[in-house]
Parts: sequence; structure tokens; C-alpha cells
Amino acid sequence: MTTAVIAEEAPVAAPPAGRATVVLRRFLRNRAALAGAVVLVLLFLLAFVGPYTTKWSYSHIDYTALRAAPGGDHWWGTNRIGQDVFAQTVRGLQKSLVIGLLVAVLSTGLASLVGACAGYFGGWTDRLLMFFVDLLLVFPSFLIIAIVSPRLSSRGWFALVGLLGLFAWMITARVVRSMTLSLKEREFVRAARYMGVGPFRIIWRHVLPNVASFLIIDATIQVGGAVMSETALSYFGFGVQPPDVSLGTLIADGTSAAVTYPWMFFFAAGLLVVFVLAVNLVGDGLRDALDPTSKGASR
Repeated sequence: MTTAVIAEEAPVAAPPAGRATVVLRRFLRNRAALAGAVVLVLLFLLAFVGPYTTKWSYSHIDYTALRAAPGGDHWWGTNRIGQDVFAQTVRGLQKSLVIGLLVAVLSTGLASLVGACAGYFGGWTDRLLMFFVDLLLVFPSFLIIAIVSPRLSSRGWFALVGLLGLFAWMITARVVRSMTLSLKEREFVRAARYMGVGPFRIIWRHVLPNVASFLIIDATIQVGGAVMSETALSYFGFGVQPPDVSLGTLIADGTSAAVTYPWMFFFAAGLLVVFVLAVNLVGDGLRDALDPTSKGASR
């Protein structure tokens, strides 16, 4: 009887936490990464909710306020033709974020597909795919995009997304290939192969999940890189075309007035710097959270 009571009162061991829970705990313990994530959320809210908080549209012109300083009617002032800087900046931030996300998804997806297929199949498939990767690495991507993008301007900024994604995946594909070469000799992959599972199913069910940690980190960093590339192209007139705006076009328009009318330049430039720093902090946090051997994770 006593034994039964003791058995009933004994605490039940909690089930072990899943990998997602462990990764989330590690990420939340990283204060810098958590601060970066909060900043990213705030920037996305500013980009997609900000246009609804002002009465001005990014294309509206107030002829009574040319180069007006920040004030009650125009929170961040106006530019040289009377457009509201706040409305234009949040619109430009929104466009740059959307382009960055789409480029990251496109380039990471293409890199994972090409790298996994090259590493798993080997032979002539590997040689052909890696020759194509090396060929794209040789091309000056910025120059090619600058030449091609004006000819595709009629198709809008989607053509810019395609061009940026086309030249942003090669290094990642090489890393995925190297990881796949190691994974395909593991016992669970060999067992699936002996059981008659198809190669593409093995890649989808066994290879890609085991490189997902790297792909998540890479996609996070790709967002920041894509925004920087789009900003540089738009700055030189090869990216987003008027009447639409992006952070690059706003920085280009405000550069000449950065000293005399600083609000026309520093709001867009400041948001770009804050966004890139936040993305880097989140990327470092994800690396530490997903890799238990890293110094940040152990710390």
C-alpha cells in the first residue's frame, strides 16, 4: 500500500523538448538577436501599416510645401517637389522589403535544388551543374543586371527580382552540394536507397531537412543582401523605376540635398542601415541557435 502511494505521488518526468523548442530557447537567450528580430518586426509594421497612418500618398504633391521641414502636417518634411517624405519612405521601405524577401526565397530555393541534385547524383549531373554555377560566378552580375534591367522595365519590378535571384544563389549551391556529398553516405540515406525510395524523394525527405539549418541562415542573410543590391541598382537608375519608389531611389534623390535638407536623405538612409544591421543580428542568432557547437550557443 505504501509503495503504491509513493508511486502515485512520484513526479512524472517531462517529455524532452523538440528541436524547434530548443532552437527557439537558444534564440530568445541571445539578446542581440532578439533585439534584431524586434527591430525587423517594427520595420515591417512601419512599411505595411505606415501608409494607413498618414493622409498623404507617396505620389501626392503638396504645392504649398516645397522642401518643408518636418512638422505637424508633414511628419518627416517634404522633398523638392512637395511630396511627403514619410509617405515616400514607408513606400520605399515596403518595396525594398518585398523585393528582398522574394529574392531570398527564389535564390535559396534554386540553390538548394541545384546543390542537392549535384551532390546526390554526382557524375555528369554534378559536372554539368557545377560548370553552370562556375560560369555564372565568372559573369559580372552587377554589370549584366544594369544592362538588362532597363530593357525589362516594362515588366515592372518583378523582372528585377528575377535578375537579382538569378545571380544570388551560386555560392549557396556549392555549400549545399558539399553537405549533400557527406549526407548521401549516411546510414539513413543508404537505407532509404536500398528500400527502393526514389532519388528526388530522398532529397526532399532526407537531404534537404538536414541542410535546413544552413538554408534558413542563408535565406535570412540573402534578404539583407538583396535589399542592398536593389538599393545600389536603384541608386544608379537601374532598379525600381518612377513613379514607384524604393530606398535606393529615395537615397539617390536626396543625396544632393543631404546637407541643406537632411530629412530628404537621412530617413531613407537610416532605415536602410537599421534594417541591414537587424538582419545581420538575426542571422547570427539563428546560426548560434541552430548550431549547438558555436560559441554563441554554448555561451
